[in-house]
Amino acid sequence: MKWNIPPRIKVFEAFGCIADKRIIVKGNGAEVLSSSRGKSYSVKYDPEKRAIMANDDGSYWSGYLGYPSIAFLMLKGVIRYDLAISDALKNIQWKDANQKFKDDSEKTERYVNDIVKARGISVEKVNKEIDRVYKQVKLLNVGMLGEKVKPPEGY
Repeated sequence: MKWNIPPRIKVFEAFGCIADKRIIVKGNGAEVLSSSRGKSYSVKYDPEKRAIMANDDGSYWSGYLGYPSIAFLMLKGVIRYDLAISDALKNIQWKDANQKFKDDSEKTERYVNDIVKARGISVEKVNKEIDRVYKQVKLLNVGMLGEKVKPPEGY
């Protein structure tokens, strides 16, 4: 079984996760803290099978490749990215933003772009890199590594 393509906002979240140093890669796995730091997600990857599993909400409930998996694949070099733009997405409370906009990824994206602009960073440059990474995510075609794992509870 293959992962569905995530909303584009998940690439923003993956960059934020990397910028915040909330992901610790250990071989073919990782531990990822949520933006509230109240939950910890696990990522497991099998490069030979081109399959990955993570227990974040998006992966479990919606069946798409969630931001913990995207961040992991970026750090492992499977997805090429420009680390320079990650600071633009640092210290954003993603859970709060997603709840505020009722998981409307377009509204959340506009909100995040307003933050980027307020930080004096080029929104165009950030979005160009997000688009480049998102294209790679859409072409990955990675499978699910085993059964879905229920996400942790909490904030």
